[in-house]
Amino acid sequence: MKQPILLVASLLAALPVSADGIYTKKSPVLQVNHKTYNQLIADSNHTSIVEFYAPWCGHCQNLKPAYEKAAKNLDGLAKVAAINCDDDDNKPLCGRMGVQGFPTLKIMTPSRKSGNPTVEDYQGARSAKAIVDAVVDRIPNHVKRLTDKDLDAWVEKDEEPKAILFTEKGTTSALIRAIAIDFLGSIKVGQVRSKETGAVEKFGIENFPTLVLLPGGNKEPIVYDGELKKKPIVEFLGQVAAPNPDPAPAKAKAKSSSKSKSSKSAETQSSTVYDDEAENLKPTESPDHKVIPDDAKESKPASVPIKTPEIKTLPTIEILESLCLGPKSGTCVLALLPEPKDPDSDLPNPAQTAVLSLSDIAHKHAQRQSNLFPFYSVPAINTGGKTLRAELRLPGATETVEIIAVNGRRGWWRRYDNSESQDFSVVSVEKWIDSIRLGDGKKEKLPEGVVAGKEDEHDEL
Repeated sequence: MKQPILLVASLLAALPVSADGIYTKKSPVLQVNHKTYNQLIADSNHTSIVEFYAPWCGHCQNLKPAYEKAAKNLDGLAKVAAINCDDDDNKPLCGRMGVQGFPTLKIMTPSRKSGNPTVEDYQGARSAKAIVDAVVDRIPNHVKRLTDKDLDAWVEKDEEPKAILFTEKGTTSALIRAIAIDFLGSIKVGQVRSKETGAVEKFGIENFPTLVLLPGGNKEPIVYDGELKKKPIVEFLGQVAAPNPDPAPAKAKAKSSSKSKSSKSAETQSSTVYDDEAENLKPTESPDHKVIPDDAKESKPASVPIKTPEIKTLPTIEILESLCLGPKSGTCVLALLPEPKDPDSDLPNPAQTAVLSLSDIAHKHAQRQSNLFPFYSVPAINTGGKTLRAELRLPGATETVEIIAVNGRRGWWRRYDNSESQDFSVVSVEKWIDSIRLGDGKKEKLPEGVVAGKEDEHDEL
């Protein structure tokens, strides 16, 4: 019996171990720690999105594919990074950043003061497209929009090298913005629209887009004829100026082991940027993935369990229509309750479990001060609830509990997937709530007549 055990142990020992948790060394996600955060994120001229995670967090693991896809799409444009808050050395940084749950995504946009980026919580959908769109919107724009009137003055203002993109577009692309950041302080970057005929004729531009490099001094302009991708463009511009250094992950890892005074100074500087809270975090998994300080039990006496406040009840059809089934009503989550079989029984039943789970979820979001659509219970005495069941063809009007989400303004509804199995646990219901909040999952069109005072066609889902 010992040989198989030793064999398994040796096989496990041979498996690659990632000190960074979820993401491997080959991942496109930049892995950051408390020592490299300043150098790679805070001091960077580039916009970054940083995921604060724990390896045991299920939501973090579910996010990984989309996050890695976003990292690939943003390669060269912005940084997509991750910090393992389960690592003891990283916990003070996660605390200073105000991380209270996993995963937490924060977008860091460079400000005028180096090392002090603007930090905001990412609240969008957990999809690659949504993440990319949010980050691209926050890439700083150092590209000068030029016209026939001001082009000559801009070119002749100094002898520094300049690059001009001639394009048909009125917007400034993420690519040219990222290139301007790479050469910030060494090459000025401008953009001229095709309708500026004087500038177009002056430089003999025939095709759009076309990138022209002005080396400076009396040197002739050079027209770029390569692919419109970042790497070859950077190499093209690099003939007159070197791009700003921005350490790659490999370089950062090589330096991370040093205990130099400069690294300690960088850590001290970082601590002044954010409120110094929760220095010794000990993340503990709970259904809402909340971070709980390990010393909480020592600093406070034994507490009496707090009763979770119940969600509001809609007793009449008028109130139901006013709050959730009107033409201007937003998203509501409704627990359609059945007629109780034994009103005097204290034993848990699916209806009680459903209401308590919704109450618990609402309470958690209220404590976080996060915006969440309202939850209501609709008792069997509310004839509107019975009518709604019939309109949506939901079974068991007097026997089962149903949880649904409705949106009167947009004309859609969605049923809780586990209603038939009567699984109304907090974890299961919260997963469904999160999918609605993030725009995932299929929605059904509300039948005509369900939304009070709205007989025209519903908005598209």
